[in-house]
Amino acid sequence: MTPQTALLAFTATAALLTVTPGLDTALVLRTAATEGARRAMLTAIGIALGCLGWGLLVGAGLGALLAASHLAYDLLRWCGAIYLMYLGIKLIGAPRATIELSAEDQPDRPNWLVRGFLTNMLNPKVGVFYVSFLPQFIPAGSNVLGWSVLLAMVHNLLGLVWFAALVLVTRPLIAWLRRPGTLPWLDRLTGTVFVAFGLRLALEARR
Repeated sequence: MTPQTALLAFTATAALLTVTPGLDTALVLRTAATEGARRAMLTAIGIALGCLGWGLLVGAGLGALLAASHLAYDLLRWCGAIYLMYLGIKLIGAPRATIELSAEDQPDRPNWLVRGFLTNMLNPKVGVFYVSFLPQFIPAGSNVLGWSVLLAMVHNLLGLVWFAALVLVTRPLIAWLRRPGTLPWLDRLTGTVFVAFGLRLALEARR
């Protein structure tokens, strides 16, 4: 995969994953609906910084692991493939019926930037997902840390554009996401993507 192809493929896939509602989307929507657009965008920026933090951590770890041991990297690759396929099968087989906007499990933090940042940095699922997902789009022989940060920044840019759109159309979007059939369709589509990339990661030739 050439660098240009890898970047385009990641951008397209990350765009799909970005618009599939998850904890980040629910947090931004809830903040926009109850606390206003400015605080929602501060939360969104915090979420983006959290993703960038995970990108740095994962990139540094992957680079060190690849340099140290091909066997260890292959074991990580297989674990990542299994995890992605597990997530995909779960989304396809048991899609959500509606988006949950409750934030009862979120600490009450007056700093919305910090709230968004810690929501991601304290969520190990984000780190596991980056470990599973990013290696597929890093061209062979490339600088792992540099590419990991680049891909995380692309993901962040897409996320910020999406969150800004969410803030602008909060109430109509919530109504659309809560329509019967909308969220199950998005979940099944995303699950199919996860399974496909899990298989691709499992069958990937050694670097």
